Amino acid sequence: MGPGNDTQISGFLLLGLTNKPELQPLIFGLFLSIYLTTLFGNLLIILTVSSDSHLHTPMYLFLSNLSFLDICVTSTIVPKMLVHIQTQNNIITYTGCMSQIFLSTLFAGWDDFLLAVMAYDRYVAICHPLHYTVIMNPQLCGLLVLVSWIISVLNSLLQSLMILRLSFCREVEIPHFFCELHQMIQLACSDTFLNDTVLYVSTVLLAGGPLAGILYSYFKIISSIHRISSAQGKYKAFSTCASHLSVVSLFYCTVLGVYLSSAATQNSQTSAVASVMYTVVTPMLNPFIYSLRNRDIKEALMRFFRRTALKGTIVLVAKKCH
Repeated sequence: MGPGNDTQISGFLLLGLTNKPELQPLIFGLFLSIYLTTLFGNLLIILTVSSDSHLHTPMYLFLSNLSFLDICVTSTIVPKMLVHIQTQNNIITYTGCMSQIFLSTLFAGWDDFLLAVMAYDRYVAICHPLHYTVIMNPQLCGLLVLVSWIISVLNSLLQSLMILRLSFCREVEIPHFFCELHQMIQLACSDTFLNDTVLYVSTVLLAGGPLAGILYSYFKIISSIHRISSAQGKYKAFSTCASHLSVVSLFYCTVLGVYLSSAATQNSQTSAVASVMYTVVTPMLNPFIYSLRNRDIKEALMRFFRRTALKGTIVLVAKKCH
Protein backbone atom coordinates (compact mmCIF):
# COMPACT_ATOMS: atom_id res chain seq x y z
CA MET A 1 0.00 0.00 0.00
CA GLY A 2 1.35 3.40 -0.88
CA PRO A 3 1.39 6.25 1.56
CA GLY A 4 -1.32 8.83 1.41
CA ASN A 5 -2.04 12.15 3.01
CA ASP A 6 -3.96 11.84 6.27
CA THR A 7 -6.78 14.08 4.98
CA GLN A 8 -7.59 11.47 2.32
CA ILE A 9 -8.24 8.75 4.90
CA SER A 10 -11.92 8.17 5.61
CA GLY A 11 -11.42 5.80 8.53
CA PHE A 12 -9.52 3.02 10.23
CA LEU A 13 -10.30 -0.62 10.92
CA LEU A 14 -10.20 -1.59 14.60
CA LEU A 15 -9.33 -5.27 14.90
CA GLY A 16 -10.65 -5.48 18.48
CA LEU A 17 -9.72 -8.07 21.08
CA THR A 18 -10.33 -11.18 18.99
CA ASN A 19 -11.10 -12.21 15.42
CA LYS A 20 -13.25 -15.17 16.50
CA PRO A 21 -16.94 -14.44 15.74
CA GLU A 22 -18.20 -16.94 18.32
CA LEU A 23 -16.57 -14.92 21.14
CA GLN A 24 -18.13 -11.59 20.13
CA PRO A 25 -21.45 -12.08 22.05
CA LEU A 26 -19.52 -13.04 25.17
CA ILE A 27 -17.26 -9.98 24.88
CA PHE A 28 -20.29 -7.74 24.25
CA GLY A 29 -22.10 -9.02 27.35
CA LEU A 30 -18.98 -8.81 29.51
CA PHE A 31 -18.06 -5.26 28.50
CA LEU A 32 -21.66 -4.05 28.74
CA SER A 33 -21.86 -5.43 32.29
CA ILE A 34 -18.54 -3.82 33.23
CA TYR A 35 -19.58 -0.48 31.73
CA LEU A 36 -22.94 -0.40 33.55
CA THR A 37 -21.25 -1.41 36.81
CA THR A 38 -18.67 1.36 36.33
CA LEU A 39 -21.39 3.95 35.69
CA PHE A 40 -23.50 2.86 38.65
CA GLY A 41 -20.61 2.54 41.09
CA ASN A 42 -18.96 5.86 40.27
CA LEU A 43 -22.25 7.78 40.05
CA LEU A 44 -23.14 6.38 43.45
CA ILE A 45 -19.85 7.67 44.89
CA ILE A 46 -20.44 11.13 43.35
CA LEU A 47 -24.03 11.34 44.63
CA THR A 48 -23.03 10.13 48.08
CA VAL A 49 -20.19 12.63 48.44
CA SER A 50 -22.25 15.55 47.12
CA SER A 51 -25.31 14.80 49.29
CA ASP A 52 -23.54 14.06 52.60
CA SER A 53 -22.14 17.05 54.48
CA HIS A 54 -19.80 14.78 56.46
CA LEU A 55 -17.90 14.11 53.23
CA HIS A 56 -17.44 17.72 52.15
CA THR A 57 -13.70 17.54 52.71
CA PRO A 58 -10.72 17.75 50.31
CA MET A 59 -10.19 13.98 50.36
CA TYR A 60 -13.72 13.24 49.14
CA LEU A 61 -13.73 16.20 46.74
CA PHE A 62 -10.80 14.55 44.98
CA LEU A 63 -12.53 11.16 45.19
CA SER A 64 -15.64 12.47 43.44
CA ASN A 65 -13.38 13.94 40.74
CA LEU A 66 -11.72 10.52 40.38
CA SER A 67 -15.14 8.87 40.02
CA PHE A 68 -16.14 11.39 37.36
CA LEU A 69 -12.84 10.72 35.60
CA ASP A 70 -13.42 6.95 35.67
CA ILE A 71 -16.80 7.45 33.99
CA CYS A 72 -15.18 9.61 31.30
CA VAL A 73 -12.40 7.06 30.64
CA THR A 74 -14.76 4.16 30.02
CA SER A 75 -17.31 6.30 28.15
CA THR A 76 -14.60 7.33 25.70
CA ILE A 77 -13.85 3.73 24.75
CA VAL A 78 -16.48 1.15 25.69
CA PRO A 79 -19.69 2.49 24.03
CA LYS A 80 -17.97 2.73 20.63
CA MET A 81 -16.58 -0.77 21.10
CA LEU A 82 -20.05 -2.14 21.92
CA VAL A 83 -21.51 -0.48 18.82
CA HIS A 84 -18.80 -2.04 16.67
CA ILE A 85 -19.55 -5.50 18.06
CA GLN A 86 -23.32 -5.10 17.74
CA THR A 87 -23.22 -3.78 14.17
CA GLN A 88 -20.29 -6.00 13.16
CA ASN A 89 -18.71 -2.91 11.65
CA ASN A 90 -15.29 -2.10 13.10
CA ILE A 91 -14.66 1.00 11.00
CA ILE A 92 -13.98 4.19 12.94
CA THR A 93 -13.83 7.50 11.10
CA TYR A 94 -10.66 9.58 10.99
CA THR A 95 -12.35 12.31 13.05
CA GLY A 96 -13.68 9.77 15.53
CA CYS A 97 -10.23 8.23 15.91
CA MET A 98 -8.56 11.59 16.51
CA SER A 99 -11.25 12.48 19.06
CA GLN A 100 -10.69 9.20 20.86
CA ILE A 101 -6.93 9.81 20.97
CA PHE A 102 -7.45 13.31 22.38
CA LEU A 103 -9.92 12.22 25.07
CA SER A 104 -8.12 9.02 26.13
CA THR A 105 -4.80 10.90 26.41
CA LEU A 106 -6.51 13.71 28.32
CA PHE A 107 -8.16 11.45 30.88
CA ALA A 108 -5.07 9.25 31.32
CA GLY A 109 -2.98 12.35 32.10
CA TRP A 110 -5.62 13.79 34.42
CA ASP A 111 -5.86 10.47 36.25
CA ASP A 112 -2.11 10.53 36.83
CA PHE A 113 -2.15 14.07 38.24
CA LEU A 114 -5.26 13.50 40.33
CA LEU A 115 -3.72 10.48 42.05
CA ALA A 116 -0.68 12.63 42.86
CA VAL A 117 -2.91 15.38 44.28
CA MET A 118 -4.72 12.80 46.43
CA ALA A 119 -1.35 11.52 47.69
CA TYR A 120 -0.39 15.08 48.67
CA ASP A 121 -3.70 15.42 50.51
CA ARG A 122 -2.97 12.25 52.52
CA TYR A 123 0.58 13.49 53.20
CA VAL A 124 -0.73 16.74 54.70
CA ALA A 125 -3.43 14.92 56.70
CA ILE A 126 -0.97 12.49 58.31
CA CYS A 127 2.25 14.50 58.51
CA HIS A 128 0.69 17.91 59.34
CA PRO A 129 -2.70 17.11 60.92
CA LEU A 130 -2.91 20.31 62.99
CA HIS A 131 -2.48 22.48 59.89
CA TYR A 132 -4.54 20.32 57.52
CA THR A 133 -7.56 22.62 57.24
CA VAL A 134 -5.31 25.65 56.77
CA ILE A 135 -3.10 24.07 54.10
CA MET A 136 -5.83 22.16 52.22
CA ASN A 137 -8.19 25.11 51.97
CA PRO A 138 -10.91 25.21 49.25
CA GLN A 139 -8.89 27.63 47.12
CA LEU A 140 -5.85 25.33 47.02
CA CYS A 141 -7.98 22.24 46.35
CA GLY A 142 -9.74 23.94 43.45
CA LEU A 143 -6.41 25.23 42.11
CA LEU A 144 -4.82 21.76 42.24
CA VAL A 145 -7.72 20.22 40.29
CA LEU A 146 -7.72 23.10 37.80
CA VAL A 147 -3.96 22.98 37.18
CA SER A 148 -4.10 19.19 36.74
CA TRP A 149 -6.89 19.63 34.20
CA ILE A 150 -5.12 22.41 32.27
CA ILE A 151 -1.80 20.53 32.02
CA SER A 152 -3.63 17.39 30.87
CA VAL A 153 -5.58 19.32 28.22
CA LEU A 154 -2.43 21.00 26.90
CA ASN A 155 -0.55 17.69 26.72
CA SER A 156 -3.46 15.95 25.01
CA LEU A 157 -3.78 18.82 22.53
CA LEU A 158 -0.05 18.66 21.76
CA GLN A 159 -0.13 14.88 21.19
CA SER A 160 -3.22 15.17 18.98
CA LEU A 161 -1.68 17.92 16.86
CA MET A 162 1.45 15.78 16.47
CA ILE A 163 -0.72 12.92 15.16
CA LEU A 164 -2.43 15.25 12.68
CA ARG A 165 0.90 15.96 10.99
CA LEU A 166 1.43 12.27 10.18
CA SER A 167 0.52 10.51 6.95
CA PHE A 168 -1.08 7.09 6.97
CA CYS A 169 -1.51 4.35 4.41
CA ARG A 170 -4.85 4.39 2.62
CA GLU A 171 -6.12 1.32 4.50
CA VAL A 172 -4.97 1.12 8.09
CA GLU A 173 -5.75 -1.75 10.43
CA ILE A 174 -5.36 -0.91 14.12
CA PRO A 175 -4.64 -4.04 16.22
CA HIS A 176 -6.52 -2.60 19.18
CA PHE A 177 -10.07 -2.01 20.43
CA PHE A 178 -9.66 1.79 20.42
CA CYS A 179 -7.42 4.40 18.83
CA GLU A 180 -4.44 4.40 21.16
CA LEU A 181 -1.77 7.08 20.76
CA HIS A 182 1.30 4.83 20.64
CA GLN A 183 -0.35 2.42 18.21
CA MET A 184 -1.25 5.26 15.84
CA ILE A 185 2.34 6.53 15.80
CA GLN A 186 3.60 3.03 14.96
CA LEU A 187 1.14 2.69 12.07
CA ALA A 188 2.09 5.98 10.37
CA CYS A 189 3.73 5.83 6.94
CA SER A 190 5.65 9.09 7.41
CA ASP A 191 8.61 9.82 9.67
CA THR A 192 7.65 9.59 13.35
CA PHE A 193 10.92 10.64 15.02
CA LEU A 194 9.47 13.94 16.26
CA ASN A 195 6.30 12.22 17.51
CA ASP A 196 8.31 9.59 19.36
CA THR A 197 10.51 12.27 20.93
CA VAL A 198 7.55 14.40 22.08
CA LEU A 199 5.74 11.34 23.42
CA TYR A 200 8.82 10.14 25.31
CA VAL A 201 9.58 13.55 26.85
CA SER A 202 5.96 14.17 27.86
CA THR A 203 5.69 10.67 29.36
CA VAL A 204 8.84 11.18 31.45
CA LEU A 205 7.71 14.62 32.65
CA LEU A 206 3.95 14.20 33.00
CA ALA A 207 3.90 10.59 34.20
CA GLY A 208 7.24 10.44 36.02
CA GLY A 209 6.60 13.73 37.84
CA PRO A 210 3.32 12.71 39.51
CA LEU A 211 4.70 9.24 40.26
CA ALA A 212 7.73 10.80 41.98
CA GLY A 213 5.35 13.01 43.98
CA ILE A 214 3.30 9.97 45.03
CA LEU A 215 6.40 8.03 46.08
CA TYR A 216 7.77 10.99 48.04
CA SER A 217 4.41 11.55 49.78
CA TYR A 218 4.19 7.93 50.86
CA PHE A 219 7.80 7.89 51.98
CA LYS A 220 7.00 10.80 54.33
CA ILE A 221 3.70 9.15 55.35
CA ILE A 222 5.41 5.85 56.23
CA SER A 223 8.07 7.74 58.19
CA SER A 224 5.40 9.59 60.16
CA ILE A 225 3.41 6.41 60.84
CA HIS A 226 6.56 4.66 62.01
CA ARG A 227 7.08 7.36 64.65
CA ILE A 228 3.61 6.81 66.14
CA SER A 229 3.98 4.86 69.40
CA SER A 230 0.61 3.08 69.69
CA ALA A 231 -0.46 0.29 67.37
CA GLN A 232 -3.99 1.71 67.25
CA GLY A 233 -2.64 5.09 66.20
CA LYS A 234 -0.57 3.49 63.43
CA TYR A 235 -3.59 1.56 62.17
CA LYS A 236 -5.82 4.64 62.19
CA ALA A 237 -3.22 6.69 60.31
CA PHE A 238 -2.63 3.98 57.73
CA SER A 239 -6.34 3.33 57.22
CA THR A 240 -6.86 6.91 56.02
CA CYS A 241 -4.64 6.29 52.99
CA ALA A 242 -5.16 2.54 52.44
CA SER A 243 -7.87 3.03 49.78
CA HIS A 244 -5.83 5.56 47.84
CA LEU A 245 -2.73 3.38 48.03
CA SER A 246 -4.75 0.44 46.65
CA VAL A 247 -6.04 2.55 43.74
CA VAL A 248 -2.54 3.88 42.98
CA SER A 249 -1.07 0.38 43.04
CA LEU A 250 -3.82 -0.94 40.77
CA PHE A 251 -3.43 1.91 38.28
CA TYR A 252 0.35 1.83 37.98
CA CYS A 253 0.64 -1.97 38.10
CA THR A 254 -1.85 -2.37 35.25
CA VAL A 255 -0.24 0.37 33.15
CA LEU A 256 3.20 -1.11 33.79
CA GLY A 257 1.84 -4.55 32.92
CA VAL A 258 0.59 -3.28 29.56
CA TYR A 259 3.95 -1.86 28.55
CA LEU A 260 5.94 -4.82 29.86
CA SER A 261 3.72 -7.29 28.01
CA SER A 262 3.96 -5.19 24.86
CA ALA A 263 7.75 -4.98 25.10
CA ALA A 264 8.14 -8.68 25.92
CA THR A 265 5.89 -10.14 23.22
CA GLN A 266 5.99 -7.43 20.53
CA ASN A 267 2.38 -8.51 19.95
CA SER A 268 -0.09 -5.67 19.51
CA GLN A 269 -3.03 -7.98 20.17
CA THR A 270 -1.56 -8.98 23.53
CA SER A 271 -1.06 -5.31 24.35
CA ALA A 272 -4.71 -4.63 23.47
CA VAL A 273 -5.91 -7.34 25.85
CA ALA A 274 -3.63 -6.01 28.62
CA SER A 275 -4.95 -2.48 28.02
CA VAL A 276 -8.40 -3.65 29.11
CA MET A 277 -7.11 -3.65 32.69
CA TYR A 278 -6.37 0.06 33.07
CA THR A 279 -8.97 1.42 30.64
CA VAL A 280 -11.96 -0.73 31.62
CA VAL A 281 -11.38 -2.89 34.71
CA THR A 282 -9.62 -0.36 36.96
CA PRO A 283 -12.38 2.33 36.66
CA MET A 284 -14.91 -0.36 37.63
CA LEU A 285 -12.92 -1.50 40.69
CA ASN A 286 -12.13 1.95 42.14
CA PRO A 287 -15.61 2.56 43.69
CA PHE A 288 -15.54 -0.90 45.30
CA ILE A 289 -12.07 -0.27 46.74
CA TYR A 290 -13.16 3.00 48.35
CA SER A 291 -16.54 1.72 49.55
CA LEU A 292 -15.14 -1.50 51.04
CA ARG A 293 -11.97 -0.09 52.64
CA ASN A 294 -13.27 3.31 53.79
CA ARG A 295 -15.52 3.47 56.84
CA ASP A 296 -16.72 7.03 56.12
CA ILE A 297 -17.85 6.04 52.64
CA LYS A 298 -19.65 2.93 53.93
CA GLU A 299 -21.49 4.95 56.58
CA ALA A 300 -22.36 7.67 54.05
CA LEU A 301 -23.66 5.05 51.62
CA MET A 302 -25.93 3.63 54.34
CA ARG A 303 -27.27 7.12 55.09
CA PHE A 304 -27.76 7.75 51.35
CA PHE A 305 -29.73 4.51 50.89
CA ARG A 306 -31.84 5.23 53.98
CA ARG A 307 -32.69 8.73 52.72
CA THR A 308 -33.50 7.35 49.27
CA ALA A 309 -35.72 4.63 50.75
CA LEU A 310 -37.46 7.16 53.00
CA LYS A 311 -38.14 9.51 50.07
CA GLY A 312 -39.50 6.60 48.06
CA THR A 313 -41.82 5.65 50.93
CA ILE A 314 -43.08 9.23 51.28
CA VAL A 315 -43.81 9.41 47.53
CA LEU A 316 -45.76 6.14 47.64
CA VAL A 317 -47.79 7.28 50.67
CA ALA A 318 -48.53 10.62 48.98
CA LYS A 319 -49.75 8.86 45.85
CA LYS A 320 -52.04 6.59 47.87
CA CYS A 321 -53.47 9.56 49.75
CA HIS A 322 -54.36 11.24 46.45
